[in-house]
Amino acid sequence: MLKFERRIDLPDMVAYAGATWDWHRLHYDSAYLAARGLDRPVVDGQMFGALLAIALRSWFGPDVVITSLSFRFKSLVFAGETIRCVGSSVRRSAIGAEVDLHVEVVDDGRIAVSPASATLTLP
Repeated sequence: MLKFERRIDLPDMVAYAGATWDWHRLHYDSAYLAARGLDRPVVDGQMFGALLAIALRSWFGPDVVITSLSFRFKSLVFAGETIRCVGSSVRRSAIGAEVDLHVEVVDDGRIAVSPASATLTLP
């Protein structure tokens, strides 16, 4: 089983928002969050695609080509939580691999992303 852990803090979320121009107030605005009964900013769901890509490259090397990546959100993740990307059931072929994935929150074990999968071309 492949594992990759990362704590997601507000500066990470702001950097991601700046890179993607996704400035939804749910990800940073305390007053907006409080009005909705939330005490912390919510991690942008698309950030999980970036984190899964980072995990895949850490497991298979920097030259791997991710030809497809799909994932479904299961629960919210908040600023300050640590996530674990998990890769299992790796099926290799002569030129690539298929990997089953999920993302769990280390703090309490809830599943944030599942199912998820990736198809890779290996160097």
